[in-house]
Amino acid sequence: MSSLINGFSSDGVVTVNRVILKPGYTVDDLEERVATLCENVKTYHSDTGFVGGFVVLNSGMISNEGSSVGQAVQSPLKNKEALIVTFWQSFEQHEASHRSSTFQPLFEKVLEICDNGNEEIAYKMLWSGMAYSGEDALAARAAKAEYSKAV
Repeated sequence: MSSLINGFSSDGVVTVNRVILKPGYTVDDLEERVATLCENVKTYHSDTGFVGGFVVLNSGMISNEGSSVGQAVQSPLKNKEALIVTFWQSFEQHEASHRSSTFQPLFEKVLEICDNGNEEIAYKMLWSGMAYSGEDALAARAAKAEYSKAV
């Protein structure tokens, strides 16, 4: 496995929160609350298990090339759904971060704007990787062409 997040080991934990905004709240509301929460995690948990993370917003685009459930034109959750993805050394360290007195009030502020409640699921990383450089991609294609003939 290649490391996409520097410092994230193959036995680490990835957590995913799915946030759907309540009516009346905006992406700005979400960004402000999540940024404050993420800054807190970086400040207080970088030395107690937090490795990194990212937040993504549903852009509305649906890949008809990569989807097998019809040919939708646009997601109805455009600008209403976000995923908060974090990387931890262990699940126990993640859980301890949620019990911290500095985290809980900020977490509650995020939950106030969630229409779907909250369920944070922990995942085990199976694979991660970065794209090849242009030169490495050419070499990989050449090797594949050469050695696939041998099989």
